[in-house]
Amino acid sequence: MPTDRLQKIIARAGITSRRRAEELIADGRVRVNGALATLGESADPERDRIEVDGRPISSAAPAVHIAVYKPRGFLSSARDERGRRSVLSLVDTGGQRLWPAGRLDVESEGLMLLTNDGEWANRVLHPRYENDREYAALVSPPPGGAAVRRLLNGVALEDGSARLLSARRAAPPREVERERVEAGEWLRVRIGEGRKREVRRLFAAVDCRVERLVRTRFGALTLAGLHEGEWRRLRPREVKALGDRS
Repeated sequence: MPTDRLQKIIARAGITSRRRAEELIADGRVRVNGALATLGESADPERDRIEVDGRPISSAAPAVHIAVYKPRGFLSSARDERGRRSVLSLVDTGGQRLWPAGRLDVESEGLMLLTNDGEWANRVLHPRYENDREYAALVSPPPGGAAVRRLLNGVALEDGSARLLSARRAAPPREVERERVEAGEWLRVRIGEGRKREVRRLFAAVDCRVERLVRTRFGALTLAGLHEGEWRRLRPREVKALGDRS
């Protein structure tokens, strides 16, 4: 097997994401053939002994790709100091260590991707693959025409300009359980990237509050067939559509 960057080898082995692997290397927690690893170093996983926190890694773990419908109140991360439940607690991981390819804030719900395939996750999230996100948003008060035009043209947020790619008035898909009393109006909105709380901040910029936010689509993948708290493994063609395109 040819040599490759250490962070890619570690991610491919299912230990953590490539970005987190870089942090492990910088923190001195990775060794190659007994010597401390350095950022940018390459190795051959078939010939070199690579250790993370003193434990050797295998060259690759079976790739796992999962879709899950995250309920409100569940964290996207693996653990929380306050003891709140993680979306990972909903999934039978088969003993594999998984992490999210794109997060949702604790009060948001809907489609999430979990994987141990760091390279695939990086491709899924990279703008080149154009995996836009669609949300069902219950917004109060409903935005008027001028506000919607502002959101489509772009508004200034603290981390730069952002905009909706599209917005239309429409009920959420049938997989979304409705509440008896709902404040506001449902919209279907689409964004091209996944900045932290981006949809909520966009509507706040036009004096509207997102009362409920459900991710209904990620790239070509939708919530279809999944209800709150349910999960399934992705089919090979879905894995390819999201992150294996040339």
